Amino acid sequence: MVLDAFNLEGKVVLITGCNTGLGQGMALGLAQAGCDIIGVNRTDPADTQSKVEALGHRFCSLQADLTHPEVVTRVVEQAVAACGKIDILINNAGIIRHDDALNFSEQDWDDVMNVNSKSLFFLSQQVARQFIAQGHGGKIINIASMLSFQGGIRVPSYTASKSAVMGLTRLMANEWARHNINVNAIAPGYMATNNTEQLRNDESRREEILARIPAGRWGIPDDMMGPVVFLASAASDYVHGYTLAVDGGWLAR
Repeated sequence: MVLDAFNLEGKVVLITGCNTGLGQGMALGLAQAGCDIIGVNRTDPADTQSKVEALGHRFCSLQADLTHPEVVTRVVEQAVAACGKIDILINNAGIIRHDDALNFSEQDWDDVMNVNSKSLFFLSQQVARQFIAQGHGGKIINIASMLSFQGGIRVPSYTASKSAVMGLTRLMANEWARHNINVNAIAPGYMATNNTEQLRNDESRREEILARIPAGRWGIPDDMMGPVVFLASAASDYVHGYTLAVDGGWLAR
C-alpha cells in the first residue's frame, strides 16, 4: 500500500535547531511517523524532548554551536555512538542578521554564512560518509527560504546563505544520488514563529504580507510536518535536488 512508503518506524533522524518553531514541528512530525530523534541545539530542547518522548520515541540531545563548523565531526560521532546509526539528516539550524548592505559587518557576514551554509555542507558531508559506510543510503533535507528565490532587503548574508542552500542541495544530489542518498530542501514561507514575532507585531507590515499570501494566513510549524515526512520517506525515493516551497502560494503571486 502506498501509505506504507511514508512509514518511518525504526529510523533515526539527526536534526539541528529543533528546540522551538519549525525545527520542533518537523521533529514532532517525524516522531509521529516513527522516528527516534537526535536533536542538535545550542540550548536545552527540553520542551521538544518531552513531546517526542510522549509519542513513545527516543530523543537524544546534543549541544553544539554551529557557528563553529569544526564541531560537525564530533556531532556525527556522538550521534552514531548514541543511536548506532543515522538514517535522515535535517539541516534546520539557521541565524539571521539585519542591516543595510552599505553598513553590513564582516562578523555578521561570517556568523550567518558559517551556520547557514558552511556547517550545513560539512555536516551533510560527514553524514553522507556515514550513510555510505552503513550501506543503505539515506535522506538529507536542507531548510532553505523564500530568499533562496528572492533578494530580500537588509539581510545580505542571509540571502547569500539561503541561495547557497539551494545550490548545494542540487550539487549534493548530483554527486550522491548514486549512493542512494536523496538530497532535497524545503523553503518555508512566512511562518508564525519566534523569528517573525517582531514582524507580526508591526501591524502595517503584517497586513501587507498577509495580503500577498494566497492561502490567506501565516504558516505554522505543523505545516512543515507533511513535507518533511514525505522527503524523509521512501515515498520520495525518486526526488533528488528539489527545493519544495511551503509558502501558502507566496511564490505563485
